[in-house]
Amino acid sequence: MRTRWIVRMTSAAGPMALVCGLMAGTLFLPVLATAKVRVVATLPTLGSVAREIGGERVDVEVLAAPGEDPHFVDARPNLILSLNRADALVVNGLELEAGWLPPLLQSARNGKVQAGAPGFLDASSVVSRLDVPGGPVDRAQGDIHPGGNPHFLYEATSVARVAAAVADLLSRVDPAGAPIYATRGAALVARLDAVGRDAAARVAALPAPRRQVVAYHKSVAYLVRWLGLAEVATIEPRPGIPPDPGHVAKVLSTMKATGANVILQEVYYPRSTSETLARLTGARLVVLPGGAEFDKGESASDHVKEIADLVIRALGSE
Repeated sequence: MRTRWIVRMTSAAGPMALVCGLMAGTLFLPVLATAKVRVVATLPTLGSVAREIGGERVDVEVLAAPGEDPHFVDARPNLILSLNRADALVVNGLELEAGWLPPLLQSARNGKVQAGAPGFLDASSVVSRLDVPGGPVDRAQGDIHPGGNPHFLYEATSVARVAAAVADLLSRVDPAGAPIYATRGAALVARLDAVGRDAAARVAALPAPRRQVVAYHKSVAYLVRWLGLAEVATIEPRPGIPPDPGHVAKVLSTMKATGANVILQEVYYPRSTSETLARLTGARLVVLPGGAEFDKGESASDHVKEIADLVIRALGSE
């Protein structure tokens, strides 16, 4: 945490007050003031993690809104100013922000938060990645990420790992606060672990056929791993490619054959196809929030629990 000295002149009602002030040595007061660590997070859930761990020692800004597709965030000029002033930056990684963050970082000209700097954290570096391509990647395969699936913030275990890494990040940029960050980080990890165990146990109690789901985008792989679900189809034929009638017909056939009756998709994807499939099959459409409601003060653990509750309620419905 940075410090600064503020020189303050005492007010005096008259000569006697001035003399008294001089005698007391209070004409110029050295006041130790603390400046909060400025943390920028690309995504709302990452921002909630940083705020929970940093507490009163940090000011946190988030670049993307929960309802914004993180692949296509509007690179507004004010985001450059946020990055320019930052002491620490937490990014999702795995090229999720590749379409908008690099030019902002370049324009910010802040060496403290560039990749590889002590104030930079790529959250994906600490998670167990899924869907890592086994061969060459090209655009014909759709929106494939060479390093693996970037949507790990839908999994309690992954968010817990990110929380531990954020505690380490804050300790690097603000060593004086390291004990506080370690304590608050451990508490958040414990809450996330508890949420993760409880939700997984609730899903495990359901019969296997009830644990089948259809996804709109290839973005629920970590949620599927966490809750022990079976993803039987995706509405997009390839990641980022809008569904065509032929593929939708295949998904419909798969849903009828397997009995899968839950469709999962994020709030920022179009719903018309999902709603049509839900109507034709009697399935329940679960619209997942894009991230924690950071501006409303939602915690990361509450957000992860909300996701699990939404899915489990749909799976368990008669």
